Amino acid sequence: MEFIEEIYQQARSEKKRIVLPEGTDSRMVKATPIILEEEIAEVILLGEEDVIKQVAADNDVDLSGAEIIDPSQSEKIEEYAQTYYELREHKGISLEEAKEQVTDPLYFGSLMVENGDADGKVAGAENSTGNVLRAAIRVIGTAEGISVISGSFIMIVPDDDFGEDGLFVFADCAVNPDPTTEQLAEIAVSSAKTAADLAKIDPKVGMLSFSTNGSAQHELVDKVKEATKMAKEINPELQIDGEMQADTAIVQAVAQKKWPESDLAGEANVLVFPDLQAGNIAYKLVQRLAQAEAIGPVLQGIAKPVNDLSRGCSVEDIVNVTSITAVQAQNC
Repeated sequence: MEFIEEIYQQARSEKKRIVLPEGTDSRMVKATPIILEEEIAEVILLGEEDVIKQVAADNDVDLSGAEIIDPSQSEKIEEYAQTYYELREHKGISLEEAKEQVTDPLYFGSLMVENGDADGKVAGAENSTGNVLRAAIRVIGTAEGISVISGSFIMIVPDDDFGEDGLFVFADCAVNPDPTTEQLAEIAVSSAKTAADLAKIDPKVGMLSFSTNGSAQHELVDKVKEATKMAKEINPELQIDGEMQADTAIVQAVAQKKWPESDLAGEANVLVFPDLQAGNIAYKLVQRLAQAEAIGPVLQGIAKPVNDLSRGCSVEDIVNVTSITAVQAQNC
């Protein structure tokens, strides 16, 4: 887990406040003292204080140093309700409805991040991805110049001849089933930022397809080509090329045969897949067949850091994702 240890070190260098909306979940409670002891972040648990303390007692957990907030009893209710009302007034929400909504820990946590009372949020142990994303989108929104949230995986393969000494960013492997051309371009830009912020590598983005530089003609190929152009327009400094096949993207010998004119073919360390099926299948195959370490999904494209957990997550998962969220917060 060398990569995670490096993330821990980065998180410690500038400690951030991370809110855990599912504060009554035993795994969140158990993760809290580990996060505090490792000095990864300051922790805010949301939920009824008595319930959280009982869960801690039942599991012999010391929550000293953590902040506990009951959204329904918070002095911030009026302020947050006004903020949420102003954000959603155009959708017809009333102030009374806003007051009711912000007592939901997912929304309260998002409002803490939006208002600067927390630096990031981690949820999903009890809530679906849809609910986690909905609260983030409605309150925090997407990053400047980005309209789509996506999910990347940090992939670490044993063979360090590939990628950045064996390290890759794969996207989108978690959120968008069939991104539009514009969304695919934005996913490329967001993935490059993830590579720079979390992996501390110089991103080289390969836009993947079943075609390399026009070797096949199809509307799906055209989509990847156009997305590559759009990504360059969004970020002219971005090192990106496409469309290209996966072997062209990561194998120098293949790149020299198939696309010698490309500046980064054979050297890509960020792989952007044309759709969710391809991305999800690819990361799972690489994880199993290459015995790679898969860290994620890391949510990207949100204006401020929010990350989603699997409902089957472990205590270790919560600690790791919290550390990633803290590092993302350092780069906002």
